[in-house]
Amino acid sequence: MTRQVQAVVFDVGRVIVQWDLRHLFAQLIDDPAELDWFCSHVVTEEWHFQHDAGVPLDEMLPARKAQFPEHAHLIDAYRNRFLDTIPGPVPGTAGLIEHLAKREVPLFAITNFGAEFWEQFFPSEPVLSHFRDIVVSRQEQIAKPDPAIFKLAERRFGYRAGEMLFVDDNAANIAAARALDWQVHHFRDAGELERDLAARGLLPR
Repeated sequence: MTRQVQAVVFDVGRVIVQWDLRHLFAQLIDDPAELDWFCSHVVTEEWHFQHDAGVPLDEMLPARKAQFPEHAHLIDAYRNRFLDTIPGPVPGTAGLIEHLAKREVPLFAITNFGAEFWEQFFPSEPVLSHFRDIVVSRQEQIAKPDPAIFKLAERRFGYRAGEMLFVDDNAANIAAARALDWQVHHFRDAGELERDLAARGLLPR
C-alpha cells in the first residue's frame, strides 16, 4: 500500500530547470571538437561538483587556471556567466509545483548548488517562492547523495522521512533517499511525475 505523502521535496537542476555547462561554452567555443574536449577536461561536471560540495570558487578557479592557462578566460566565464548554463525550465515541472501549491501541499527542495551561484540563480526563478525551505549543499557543506543531507532536511522540514516524497533525476540520490525510508520518484519528465502525484492523491486524476 502506498503511504500517504505529507510533503513533496524537489531537486532543482534537471528537475525544475535544465542545466548544461555546454550551453554556456557553446557560445564561446566555435569548434565542436574543441568544445567536447573543453567540457570533458577543463570545466567538467565532476570539477564543478567540488563547488556544490563546499570548495570555494576562489580556491577552484586559480588552481584550474594554473593547470590550463590557455583557457583562463573561459574558466572565468564559468564564474561570471553561470546563469548561461541554464537553458531554461524543464518543461512542465513549474506547472506541477504551481498546482501543488494551490492545493496547499507543503513544498521543499534539496539541491546540490554552489552558494555563490545560488545567490545569482534564486532571484531568477519565481517558482522557487513556493518552497517553504530549501537545503543548499554549499551552504551546509554536505552534498547529495550523502545521507547526512537527507537527515538534515528531515530536521529542517519537520517531517519524518517516510512522510515525504523526494523527486530527483539522479539515481544515486534516489537510492540514498530510499535507503533512509523516504518515498521517492526518479524524475524523467513532468508527465510521468504528474501521473505519480495523481496516483498518490496529491493532484486530481
